[in-house]
Amino acid sequence: MTTYIVRRLIAMPLLLLGVITVAFLLTYFTAADPLTSIIGERQMNNPAVVEAARERWGLDRSLPERYLIYLGNLVTGDMGTSFRTRQPVAQDLMVRLPATLELVIAAMFLGTIFGVVLGVLAARFRDGPIDNIARLFALVGASAPVFWSGLLVLFIFSVQLGWLPGPGRIDTRAVAPPFVTGFYTVDALLAGDWAGFRSVLMHLVLPASVLGWTVTGIVSRMVRASMLDVLSQEYILAARAKGAGPLRVLIHHALRNAMLPTLTILGFSFAYLITGAILTETIFSWPGIGSYAVAAARGLDHPAIVGVTIVGGAAFLISNLLTDIAYALVDPRVKLSQQESS
Repeated sequence: MTTYIVRRLIAMPLLLLGVITVAFLLTYFTAADPLTSIIGERQMNNPAVVEAARERWGLDRSLPERYLIYLGNLVTGDMGTSFRTRQPVAQDLMVRLPATLELVIAAMFLGTIFGVVLGVLAARFRDGPIDNIARLFALVGASAPVFWSGLLVLFIFSVQLGWLPGPGRIDTRAVAPPFVTGFYTVDALLAGDWAGFRSVLMHLVLPASVLGWTVTGIVSRMVRASMLDVLSQEYILAARAKGAGPLRVLIHHALRNAMLPTLTILGFSFAYLITGAILTETIFSWPGIGSYAVAAARGLDHPAIVGVTIVGGAAFLISNLLTDIAYALVDPRVKLSQQESS
């Protein structure tokens, strides 16, 4: 296990370097000039201003020189300065990343719980009404575009029924809790602000549900397929022959083994949601890295775009590593040395 982890840790910086290189080259070969967003279109006709801006932001250097300078700065944690906010990109990301992680963790929690429950019920009542409803719900959740489902739930539960608040992380008239972790729910609890905690929790329900619906669809289908395969195994028949009750067979024997393939999906889904929450954050005015990426793309903010790409690439690499380790720990039949040789 130790050897496998060490080799993966050695390979991760090389893979991340490839992600950084591709993102850097793509921003360089973009047809639009980032100076337009830096100095404005009116100043583009002023050669002195254009030249000064190019020198100020290092755009007058060659591509290899800019690339090597960027890598050198990145080693020290410097991701450059945002063209749009005029703040260090690393600082912008550190402020916005907790908001995205809070949303993603809540979405993963809801998606996993509902996905497992629907998958188990669908397998238990195979080809029945419950199975058909569960599969329909999973299909809609996995295929419905986020901008449609997000606007729909906002219209129904916020505008029409008034059960839940609209966009944002907290009520506009409320004060954000003192920054400790960046997670509003945790910071509100640490500050003893129960009214603020309730407001944050209520604002979290709709975006987390919309984002978690996709996870629910994927997990429920995976659990259903795994459960149907496990329920036909001989050790399930043996457990039933020994007098184990239906619920014990379903949960203790079948579900434990059916969850193993789902671990891979959960690890991938977590990494995907970190960078894939762009539409959800935009619809619900959620100040995370998704909305930051949208603003960076609109403003041709190259340092911010590369910074978001680095965070997304690191999230995928770390999630894959943790998923492999968790898979080996949960299933004693799987050894990391076997994964290494395969």
